[in-house]
Amino acid sequence: MEDYVVKLMVFSVAAWSTLFVAIRRIAFPKRSFDFCNRLVSTAHAFLAVSLAFSSIQDWSCPVCPLGSKSSPKQMQTLAVTVGYLIYDLVCCQFDKQVKLDNTVHHLVSITGLVAGLVYQRCGSEMVAALCITEISSPFLHSRELLKELGYRNTDLNLAADIAFAVIFTLARMIGGPYLTYVTLTASNPYLIKAMALGLQLVSGFWFYKIVRMIIFKLSTRSSSIKKQ
Repeated sequence: MEDYVVKLMVFSVAAWSTLFVAIRRIAFPKRSFDFCNRLVSTAHAFLAVSLAFSSIQDWSCPVCPLGSKSSPKQMQTLAVTVGYLIYDLVCCQFDKQVKLDNTVHHLVSITGLVAGLVYQRCGSEMVAALCITEISSPFLHSRELLKELGYRNTDLNLAADIAFAVIFTLARMIGGPYLTYVTLTASNPYLIKAMALGLQLVSGFWFYKIVRMIIFKLSTRSSSIKKQ
């Protein structure tokens, strides 16, 4: 792995940690640990998608060239996200409830991205994966942020739920399987292929949970309207 990539990863961990402390201690000292961490996660989502878009080499085929050497811009983009994932993995262990599926997702993502940085290959595929996984994150976090701000069980919160479900489905259950297929069929290292498959399996599990959540929310909403 290139020295500048390692340094950028270390800087990224420190930067995201510093941002969390600033939000927690200065900006929103009365808000919960989870609220502050979700603000950091939202900031990373916007930055990650922006960097990923800027590092795409061919907009006529965003995942091309397949199995090729990563460009410096792609490696920098991935290094920033690895630093964030390390920060978030550690940060989540201090929250009230540690979720196993979230921990597995972090470990799979870190392993896959680090493998790509070590091999210095598959930059196009991993940048595309970054777009797919992070594009729904702001909507995911807005759901919980709205609840803490007092908008639980409101039309606004329901709209955030539906927007998250739609974007997650389009990105991870349509774009995700396609990206997994081209990653598995391209001449990529076996570890990269395994991580791509693992990430898609985690996404499938989350999709199942999201469908159940939306069905419950809509049925509850319908029942409350009928009672009125």
